[in-house]
Amino acid sequence: MRLRLLQTVAMGQVLSLLICGTAVSCQFLADAGVRTPMLQSFLNYALLLLTYTLVLCTRKGEGNILKMLRTKWWKYLLMGLADVEANYAVVKAYQFTTLTSIQLLDCFVIPVLMLLSRLFLKTRYRPVHFVAVAVCLLGVGAMVGADILIFLRSHSANNVMLGDGLVLLSAVLYAVSNLCQEHTVKNQSRVEFLGMMGLFGTLITGALCSAVMLFAVYALCMYALYSFMPVVVKMTSATAVNLSLLTADLFSLFCGLFLFNYKFSALYIISFVVITTGFILFNAFPTNSSPPENRAESDDHAAASPSLRPLPSHIDVGATEAFDAATAL
Repeated sequence: MRLRLLQTVAMGQVLSLLICGTAVSCQFLADAGVRTPMLQSFLNYALLLLTYTLVLCTRKGEGNILKMLRTKWWKYLLMGLADVEANYAVVKAYQFTTLTSIQLLDCFVIPVLMLLSRLFLKTRYRPVHFVAVAVCLLGVGAMVGADILIFLRSHSANNVMLGDGLVLLSAVLYAVSNLCQEHTVKNQSRVEFLGMMGLFGTLITGALCSAVMLFAVYALCMYALYSFMPVVVKMTSATAVNLSLLTADLFSLFCGLFLFNYKFSALYIISFVVITTGFILFNAFPTNSSPPENRAESDDHAAASPSLRPLPSHIDVGATEAFDAATAL
């Protein structure tokens, strides 16, 4: 019993240190002028997706992710939405109030969570618990007042109150998320909770943050480029590939006509035709290059470049005749 209590206290302090790490990093980002609350949350959910959601995808039977989504998808969607907005609100609050205020105002999650637990989980509390809640609420009120008094001269009181309001909103949403977490981990599993949180959190933050979508498009294009470029280089040559890449500027200009209001010019079409003609002309005649040191794997033989084709057959015949003459002597 005593060992379990010590373990609980120790693990609770580890969680506190992790919360401290997120708070300090958010404060540094806010001081540096970084305004990306949704992107910060997206990275967290993406890590959960790559670990726990993939584990759910490999499970079979009732623990498979598809069966969970068929019956409980809307529950996890609401849970993910509450958690995403809670994280957004608290990170956004760092732009208007202080680190200490945010950490102290976060205690408002306790009375809200107790109320929700009583309503939905039928948890029973003793009178001492309600006294503690009342003390907590008094502390919240005192902290809001201190915030306004300290920063009234150097900051707008409205901004300070906005920051405190965002923290209180995040506390309510965190309470909803924590309530769902308690119900899930005690009745289902920890992996299911984290996997679904990663899945829906990634989808929600990705949909709400345009920067995330642009990062994703850039990363996917670069990944496909690096994966596909060696195939084309092997079929032709590095020079030929770079000649073909000249049309990328033209494609960018065409996109600019619709996305960035660029002005059209007939020279774009002429340039495209000329570059394509030069590319075809370059590849119509194979280049002479030294053979590779090692043979390519069997699955790459079909993509061998023209410059690496076998030598003409008459050379092989001449070499055979010379060998026969030498052996006859």
